[in-house]
Amino acid sequence: MIPVRAYWRLLSEYLRPLRGRVALLGTLLLLGITFQAVNPQLIKGFLDRVQTDADLSILLSLASGYILLAVGHQVLTVISTYLAEQVGWTATNELRARLADHVLRLDMGFHKTTTPGELIERIDGDVTTLSNFFSKFVIYVAGNVVLIVTVLFLLWREAVQVGFWLTVFAVGAMLMMIRVQAFAMPWWKKVRARSAEFHGFVGEQLGGTEDVRANGAVPFMMHRFTRIVRAWLPEAVRARMGFAALWATGILSYIVGVALVFWLGWRMVGDGRLTIGSVYLIFHYTEMIRHPMDQIREQMSDLQKAGAGIERVSELFARRSAIDGDGGRALPDGALSLSFDRLGFHYEDEASDGELVLDDIHLDIGAGRVVGVLGRTGSGKSTLARLLTRLYDPQHGDLRLGGVPVREADIGDLRLRVGMVTQEVQLFRATVRDNMTFFDPSIDDERLWEVLFSLGLGDWVAGLPDALDTMLETGGAGLSAGQAQLLALARIFLRDPGLVILDEASSRLDPATEMLIDRAVGRLLDGRTGVIIAHRLATVERADDILILDGGRVAEFGERAALAADPGSRLSRLLETGMEDMLA
Repeated sequence: MIPVRAYWRLLSEYLRPLRGRVALLGTLLLLGITFQAVNPQLIKGFLDRVQTDADLSILLSLASGYILLAVGHQVLTVISTYLAEQVGWTATNELRARLADHVLRLDMGFHKTTTPGELIERIDGDVTTLSNFFSKFVIYVAGNVVLIVTVLFLLWREAVQVGFWLTVFAVGAMLMMIRVQAFAMPWWKKVRARSAEFHGFVGEQLGGTEDVRANGAVPFMMHRFTRIVRAWLPEAVRARMGFAALWATGILSYIVGVALVFWLGWRMVGDGRLTIGSVYLIFHYTEMIRHPMDQIREQMSDLQKAGAGIERVSELFARRSAIDGDGGRALPDGALSLSFDRLGFHYEDEASDGELVLDDIHLDIGAGRVVGVLGRTGSGKSTLARLLTRLYDPQHGDLRLGGVPVREADIGDLRLRVGMVTQEVQLFRATVRDNMTFFDPSIDDERLWEVLFSLGLGDWVAGLPDALDTMLETGGAGLSAGQAQLLALARIFLRDPGLVILDEASSRLDPATEMLIDRAVGRLLDGRTGVIIAHRLATVERADDILILDGGRVAEFGERAALAADPGSRLSRLLETGMEDMLA
């Protein structure tokens, strides 16, 4: 069970900026409670005076007062409901934003083992369950408790015996609801976990629809779909049983309370201790106890869901990135030198089994040099790029950019100073301008056109239907692979990085488009350090140095011209035989 301090910490953190609205909401609820408590007194006075032939003006005054308070209570209810929803959505949106920011800062090891659909469900679905918790739980529960206490006080004042028995009834009913809430909350946590699994599966399936259909894997995917849903159903039914138990507790409490009132009223009217008006007052107050207890029951049901959501959200916030801290050191201006000192790395997952992907990498690359990285699939080329962008940290040795150890570098500065273009370019459903600037409005159009024309892309973008305002679809739908790569190159150029990494950036392009990108790459690498990862020898012709990896180790490193002229070098043999498949 989640400790009370976890609920309180979450409430205080996200409701503190909204304390003005929360205070107003509490005031409105207290006014509503006052109206509810006073109205039955007016009815009692009306009934008792009718039996004594009271003056008509007094009866009209009591009736008018009752109507005004009833209408006022409804107006207060509408306003407080609006404020509660506003508070709830404002608080949960802030929580969503912080959670999304936290997830984006986690290391790639986390993202490799968590599907996008599961993350969406945890960031949005779990947080949505907290909406009522933020907007209504504390204020409504506290308000209803105040209402119950007020009603019980008035009942004690009306008749001690009635007040005593209804107090016993109310306390017993509350204890029953708290007990039911405690054992039902773990069931809701399992439902939230199963929901995340389902949404993760759906996201994975939708992302790979083309491959699933083309390879005849639809029956397999439907089998997985059915298996997840079948496992989800009994857990959802069990969790709903927790709600049903709370609902049954409320109904049972109401039956017991009404029976108790009728029995006490029958006895006390018979011996003259109560009037008809007093009996109606007691019955009305009993109804008033039932309604706040029903609301508390609903809030307890929401608390079951919120408790599961809080626990899962807290678990996600507690997840720490495997990347060690942020040293805060800025990288030097200009091209960045690279230094690998006995570097070793392995992926920390079950599939890798701790096997080193890079082992004892020791070399230095001068600032402004362009390095071509060659090697078979699985030799560690892409892993090298991930270490340079600090998506992972090496377990052994050290890596320096511009003389600064990556662990001591400011991560934000490092990500700006190191740019990477892969064969899978991420484009958003937004304009060309927004895709180039990553939605940064401070970059003006003049700068964008300057970059585009300097890379040889100005005429192409100008020829689009709305130029920079042309809307692109998600994933770059409607653009060729080459056009997407061109936009990615322009995006990197705007950041003016000191290190540019091209990871198989032209592996899927036709020769004509590749020539256009080759010119853009030449402009991009001018005055910068470059790392070109490739399978084809032609791709690294512009490289100053060549690095060949084999089994995660440095098999060969040196100046390209010198290696090409050396008959005993690996590069020379590859150039002589033209057997590029040796690198695949």
